Amino acid sequence: MASILSRFTSIVKANINELIDKAEDPQKMVDQYLRELAEDLAEVKEATAGVMAEEARCKRALAENEGKSEHYEDLAKAALREGNEGDARTFLAKKQTFDGEHEGLKAAYDAAKANADKMRQMHDKLVDDIQQLNARKETIKAKAAVAKTQDKITEMTSGVGKSHAADARAAFDRMEAKADAMLDRSNAKVELNATEAGEDVEKLEQKYTAAGMNARIDDELERLRAEIANEG
Repeated sequence: MASILSRFTSIVKANINELIDKAEDPQKMVDQYLRELAEDLAEVKEATAGVMAEEARCKRALAENEGKSEHYEDLAKAALREGNEGDARTFLAKKQTFDGEHEGLKAAYDAAKANADKMRQMHDKLVDDIQQLNARKETIKAKAAVAKTQDKITEMTSGVGKSHAADARAAFDRMEAKADAMLDRSNAKVELNATEAGEDVEKLEQKYTAAGMNARIDDELERLRAEIANEG
């Protein structure tokens, strides 16, 4: 019984915040606590029933004792009315026997009643607290669920999520730099090809320019020859 009372006291004193602060999962622990309390209630109920039965037995024994004492007192009175003092003495002697037992029976009944009252109070208190904890169970579970979700969100936003985003950005930066380098290389090739084509055109231009110059020189030579011939 002492173990029941100690565990019962610790559970009843617990509140929502204390449960959530513990390392255990509140959603699982509240169900476990309530299962344990249900087992405790069954044990307390059994013990209370036994103590109440003892109270009833002691009360019955005391009532029987008082009833017999009154019975023999009534017989003694009846004997005196009939003038039979001897019979009256006999009845009073019997009455005194029961009167002598009365004090012990009364003390036993008082103790049994006190025990029964305590057990009834504990039983009723346990029933009431179980009802209250059952009503609070869903609140505790809801708070714990919100806390878990919030922790996941915090972890994603402050840890894993940021890390993955940073890695992705870095990878994109590397790929963009690589693409820029490829484009620069391609542009360089185009520029080189354009330069080579320009050089070929210049050579051709020089070729035909030189041919034209030679033709003009030949024409000048013929003109000079003609002038010399006319002089003669």
